[in-house]
Amino acid sequence: MSSSNPLRDPADRRLPRIAGPSGLVIFGVTGDLSRKKLMPAVYDLANRGLLPPGFSLVGFARRDWEHEDFAQVVHDAVKEHSRTPFREEVWQQLIQGMRFVQGTFDDDEAFERLRGTIEELDKAQGTGGNFAFYLSVPPKSFPVVIQQLKKHGLADQSSGSWRRAVIEKPFGHDLRSAEELNAIVHEVFAPDQVFRIDHYLGKETVQNILALRFANTMFEPIWNRSYVDHVQITMAEDIGIGGRAGYYDGIGAARDVIQNHLLQLLALTAMEEPASFDADALAAEKTKVLGAVRLPKDLGRDTVRGQYAAGWQGGAQAVGYLEEDGIDPKSKTDTYAAIKVGIDNRRWAGVPFYLRTGKRLGRRVTEIAVVGSKVPGTSMEIRDVSMDFAYGESFTESSPEAYERLILDVLLGDANLFPRTEEVELSWKILDPIEEYWDQHGTPAQYPAGTWGPAEADDMLERDGRSWRRP
Repeated sequence: MSSSNPLRDPADRRLPRIAGPSGLVIFGVTGDLSRKKLMPAVYDLANRGLLPPGFSLVGFARRDWEHEDFAQVVHDAVKEHSRTPFREEVWQQLIQGMRFVQGTFDDDEAFERLRGTIEELDKAQGTGGNFAFYLSVPPKSFPVVIQQLKKHGLADQSSGSWRRAVIEKPFGHDLRSAEELNAIVHEVFAPDQVFRIDHYLGKETVQNILALRFANTMFEPIWNRSYVDHVQITMAEDIGIGGRAGYYDGIGAARDVIQNHLLQLLALTAMEEPASFDADALAAEKTKVLGAVRLPKDLGRDTVRGQYAAGWQGGAQAVGYLEEDGIDPKSKTDTYAAIKVGIDNRRWAGVPFYLRTGKRLGRRVTEIAVVGSKVPGTSMEIRDVSMDFAYGESFTESSPEAYERLILDVLLGDANLFPRTEEVELSWKILDPIEEYWDQHGTPAQYPAGTWGPAEADDMLERDGRSWRRP
């Protein structure tokens, strides 16, 4: 038998490592995320030859399904959403390891059945006792699922095998809830067994920023307060909340995007060069930056929240946030947030970082603009040196590859991209005072759908003698 992998796509220039014997258990397998992203990503990995031969996929949900029903659901999801062509032989191999366990999260019998299913797959598929549990469930269900995994011995790693837990953001909705969630999770899983997924932070994004910063000796000498006037980090979406009123209302743009994603981008942009590029060294440098972030003294002046109002977007009339289905007309939830922060260290002292995010903005874009620089030789003349690092469409939430990579990293145990407990808690320490201030002061500024946010956000930068870039 030839040693080359017939399923490896020859156009795939990267040489990713192939996961060893393992399986994935998805809780909440009937949800949108699972259908549109997780199942297709598993199939695409198999199709690209990156999963082990005996890979197993176990679905857990309330539906009364047989294994065949589950396989059909996966089949339909894959046909509709996968990005690689459907191949019968790949599907036939994958289907051997598919199982479904019916039950509710508080059902002890169901978790015993899950344990039996995993033991059966170890024998039938050779999964080696290695399983990742993907909690594609509402945050309020995390504690019960985690505790059930402990109670039924599913989190135990026996000799030479591993168990891992994958949690989607939001990681709490403030510092206190994040600490409680972390305590529950870490009572059952050690820190290196927990993968917190920020699906906006695909691997390429991180690698590009690190390469721009550290592989590129041209930038390093000017990547500091002597040459950089300020930094803008923008994540704009051109869509509204869609059908997510239940999730989004009460959370808002700052909690949904600034607390995790934009603060992670800030940390990667501002950090010192790590001793090595392994997960621990990266996390240590990001943690230092997040610990040095300072809020402005006047939160009324240097933070802005907004809500989209009716307007024209892409040639169509869009309703305002307060007219969306399921939204309380008195809601104060922000769909736009902009904040100014400083970083209290030698490299960045005095350089403001402006972070903004919003829905129903001009177009979908994520960019980091390092705006320089003070021209050498003159006192304060500023010119715009283009150190713009835009990482457009390929790394936003729509990137189908993001989940492939994240799942593969979990199976390989590669934790580089996943924020640690301490990073999550430091991020909430930054955002909490802003959220508390907003709670007590006024209502969000309105901005018409399809524009670049409220006038108040422009005023915020103008007072500093600066302006937002138009992405």
